[in-house]
Amino acid sequence: MIAQRRFAPLFWTQALGALNDNLLRTLLLLVLVFATLPDDPMRQGLATNLAAGLFILPFLLFSAWGGSLADRLDKQRLIRRLKLFELGIMLLAAAVVWWESRPLLYGLLLLMGVQSALFGPVKYAILPQHLAPTELVRGNAWVGLGTFAAILAGTLLAGLLATLPPGVSRPVAVLALLAVAVAGLAASLMIPPAPPAAGSDTAARHPLGSIWAVLGDSLRAPQLLSAMLGISAFWFLGTCYLTLLPAWASQVVGGQASAFNLLLAAFALGVGAGAMLCARLSAGRLELGLVVLGALLMGVGGLWLAGSAPLALSAATLSELLLQLGFWRMLAALGLVGMGGGLYIVPLYTLIQMLSRERQRARMIAANNIFNALLMLVAALFGMLMLGVAGVELPVFVASLGGIALLIGLGLLVRGPRPLLRLLIFALVHLIYRLKFRGRQHIPARGAALVVCNHVSFMDALVIGGASPRPLRFLMDRPIYESPWLNWWFRIVGAIPVDADRRDPGSVRRALDEVSHALRHGEVVMLFPEGRLTPDGEIQRFRRGLDIILARDPVPVVPAGLAGLWGSWTSHQGGRALTKWPRRFRARVALYFDEPLSPQQARCGVLEARVRELKADADRWAQPALRSEGGTA
Repeated sequence: MIAQRRFAPLFWTQALGALNDNLLRTLLLLVLVFATLPDDPMRQGLATNLAAGLFILPFLLFSAWGGSLADRLDKQRLIRRLKLFELGIMLLAAAVVWWESRPLLYGLLLLMGVQSALFGPVKYAILPQHLAPTELVRGNAWVGLGTFAAILAGTLLAGLLATLPPGVSRPVAVLALLAVAVAGLAASLMIPPAPPAAGSDTAARHPLGSIWAVLGDSLRAPQLLSAMLGISAFWFLGTCYLTLLPAWASQVVGGQASAFNLLLAAFALGVGAGAMLCARLSAGRLELGLVVLGALLMGVGGLWLAGSAPLALSAATLSELLLQLGFWRMLAALGLVGMGGGLYIVPLYTLIQMLSRERQRARMIAANNIFNALLMLVAALFGMLMLGVAGVELPVFVASLGGIALLIGLGLLVRGPRPLLRLLIFALVHLIYRLKFRGRQHIPARGAALVVCNHVSFMDALVIGGASPRPLRFLMDRPIYESPWLNWWFRIVGAIPVDADRRDPGSVRRALDEVSHALRHGEVVMLFPEGRLTPDGEIQRFRRGLDIILARDPVPVVPAGLAGLWGSWTSHQGGRALTKWPRRFRARVALYFDEPLSPQQARCGVLEARVRELKADADRWAQPALRSEGGTA
């Protein structure tokens, strides 16, 4: 993906833009604020807060307009215009840096904020137009990695330039700003077209008049609003951490700029690593369990960081810091906070992209950016109240941030434990088997659907449920459902128990009613039309229950073929399932999905033939040693 034209130009465009933002913002603060006010901490603090406020203010005022523009215009053309705007800002910035014009400083920061506010919605709204639904998590992970790597690189480069003699630092800074802007513009020229969706509003809107309309749309979408507030909580915590790092480096660590740089690197690289780990663990799915896991890791990392203070060094050099075990603990704790943040934020951005309608997707992302900006301002006020008014110590402040993250994680876990448990079970299945999936994009991204598959073992539901991009409801035998050890889990994941009418009159009718209820609420239900585990490894005749379900609720049907689990201890080969000792570890298991069939096409005979074909294809990968023997295990 990162090397393909449909994504690579956008990745480099946004990463270079973030690099220039942070390079210029840090340069302006280091060279023009702290250099001209070296002995006045109060005025330095006032200037720094004013600069931060001027950068955030445009996100409140212009994000909605940026979202409206991105929904109405071709996103490719809009990005190019914004990169030209950025180049113009950098030309002005070159003059400001060269002549150190303080009056222009604050206006320049305001312009930077405007450009970033307009660019924010379009960079996330364009991804679903160029990436498949199963690629969105990975795409957002790369964007997150690029953003935080750019934050780190821009800050470190600005610090390096500020240490150079004035006669050298100014021309080098000017060349760096212009070079990065030109490179970003060049990358934007290679972004593929992304026209607006049919039916998008083409009427011009006043820049400030869009705010209430955009916020109103977001308030009418509860699930999207929850994701936005979740992302804003991350930026609240992230802003607090990034704001306190300079004070932590000097007061707690006792180091100079080298300590700050290493702490910032640990946090930024942790976020990037967490984002990429999220893509790896998600395996193409929207895995909301990672949100819970990420919040808990942020909480544990924050408390660990608070407990690692103080280091009690005085003006430590880099070599002295690296010899301190306590400093390494701080780096590890901050890295854990960042990793939790990466795991936490990527699925939430993906959720907004997938649930928002195409014609207003950019406006929903713009609403998210407005909430983010508000929570960043709240973070600044929270820091001022805690550290200034209340006078708490830095470790206590950090512990409060860890406590907030833990409360978020525990609240999400209590509210809905199903996503995290699904993630943990699927991770366990990945450890036991070598899995190969194909065609997962055929499961509809929205709306009700049935998934039908051959039934090989008691592990089938776990493998299929973990492979699906969406949560699945599935039917299962009541005796297994009522197992005293696993009933709690079956209830959480929404399994639907069914028993033979001769043992429990009315059981089948109740199960069909529950399936119908799930389908009418837009869920995906998985069925094993054979009705029982295969006794010989071959597909048995499909039963008529599938036709009954489709007669009540005509929905698309996705056929699937599973291979590789016959012969496992959860299958009937060599004796009754679950009564044998496991004999294989890391066996190959393949699961192939095919294009959905309409309710009219999805008859038992047609589906059975399609599932047989898919199983035969999956067998070729799962059982390569048996190809020449002419059989299946």
